[in-house]
Amino acid sequence: VQLQAFGGGLVQAGGSLRLSCAYSGFTFDDYVIGWFRQAPGKEREGISCISSKDGSTYYRYSVKGRFTISSDNAKNTVFLQMNSLKPEDSAVYSCAVASGFHRCSTGYGMDYWGKGTQVTVSS
Repeated sequence: VQLQAFGGGLVQAGGSLRLSCAYSGFTFDDYVIGWFRQAPGKEREGISCISSKDGSTYYRYSVKGRFTISSDNAKNTVFLQMNSLKPEDSAVYSCAVASGFHRCSTGYGMDYWGKGTQVTVSS
C-alpha cells in the first residue's frame, strides 16, 4: 500500500494551494481517505476525509468554507483545495486510508499513512 502527498509549498496568507494524495496497492471495497496535519510541538489534526462509498465528507471546523476535498477514483487520487490560507495552517500535511472504524478528527484507526508535504503560510 502506498500513499503520497504532493503539492505543498510556501504561500502568503490569503493564498491557495492544492494538495494531491496518490494512493495504490489496496483493494478495500469501501474506504475513507483523509488529510491530516501536524505542526511542530502540536498534536496531529484531522482536516478532512472523503468516503469512497458515497462521497460523504468531513471537515475540521477551522477549515470549513476554506478547504474542499475531492476525489478522482479513476486516478486513485484525492485532492485538498486550500483557499484563504492562514499562518496557523502551516504544518506537514499527510494523507491516510481507513477501511474500518476510524476517527477523521484525530486519525485514529487509519490503516496506512503516506509521507507528508510541508505547507508554510507566511503572514
